[in-house]
Amino acid sequence: MAGRFGRGLVAAVAMAAVLAGADGWAAADGQTPLTGPPEGSAAWVADGTLGVRLPDPATAPPAEVARFFAGLTAAQQNALAARHPLVVGNLDGAPVRLRYRANALALAEERRRELARAADPAVTPDQQRAAAERADYYASLTNRQILAFDPRGRGQIAEVYGDLTTAARTAVVVPGSDVDLMSFDRDRDPYGTPAGMARSLRRATGDRVAVVAWAGYTTPVGLGLDAATSGLARAGASRLDRFLAGLAPVTGPVTLFCHSYGSAVCGLADPGPEQVRDLVVLGSPGMDVPDARALRVPLWAAERNDSDWIGKVPYVSVLGLGHGADPTAAGFGARVVGSAGSHGHSGYFAPGTASLTAFAAIALGDHSHIPCADRSRECRAAR
Repeated sequence: MAGRFGRGLVAAVAMAAVLAGADGWAAADGQTPLTGPPEGSAAWVADGTLGVRLPDPATAPPAEVARFFAGLTAAQQNALAARHPLVVGNLDGAPVRLRYRANALALAEERRRELARAADPAVTPDQQRAAAERADYYASLTNRQILAFDPRGRGQIAEVYGDLTTAARTAVVVPGSDVDLMSFDRDRDPYGTPAGMARSLRRATGDRVAVVAWAGYTTPVGLGLDAATSGLARAGASRLDRFLAGLAPVTGPVTLFCHSYGSAVCGLADPGPEQVRDLVVLGSPGMDVPDARALRVPLWAAERNDSDWIGKVPYVSVLGLGHGADPTAAGFGARVVGSAGSHGHSGYFAPGTASLTAFAAIALGDHSHIPCADRSRECRAAR
């Protein structure tokens, strides 16, 4: 026991050293997870114009929300979206196209606020520039299929590529650290953002899979204690569970792709086979579960490439640090797919890589075209 504790302590010290300076990353201030219903929820609950009680965004499960909207006319639904766009746009269980409409209205309203702030002489020039940048970004989201939009704090967003109501299969991408509303889609990092990953995956499936880029939780900033501990992952897991519960009646079970810290979020979430068909992790620091048997769905893991800095992080869970075992390790029980051609921590969705080929095949359910990490057919067989 003493020897095991000693090895764990050494690993914790090693992790602290990595966190202090791996690849120039700096520790960041602790993030406070965004929890609870969106702004405007109190006004929504108090709205009696329909003569019925509206489902409480803080407590009503997605199934109850879906039943409520199913009992409304299109005109009633649209009127609620117009009066309460931030609530309807983020209400899991509400009709997909109604959420698109509500979020378009919310984005337009938030853009007007930012433009006013950008022209406000009472704020500093830096604040004016930041407001103008946000306004421009909100304008770029116009006419896109925004399934969730919450501007509080660093902001959260989810976007759909394809048609959730008609696609035979759906995938959801869950990102890792340093992703928020303003960094959801970046030209300089085309395959390292949730938007870029989702677009690449959809193209790789021949546009046959609808893909959701879900930046719906508060992610760590930098490589600090938030990234090495599970607090933000637990808060994110609760939000992910609710999101998937709202999605499943529309899409059926999805394929879940979890990058980096997002794999800890997915490991702590508790989706069943009615919500998730397959779970795929890549660039994972660990999943906060002992092995694949702790999950209720099949697990796939992308082989870590040699230039991915995540390999420098010890795979331990000791003294509150670390996310546990390496999902690509032989004893973990995941089906390990190849990643030849990928580079760095954010290159697994790049075109031409074995990892993207594997991801597309898994999303399509075509296991015969999955490149296994060990060049055998073992990863394709059910376990």
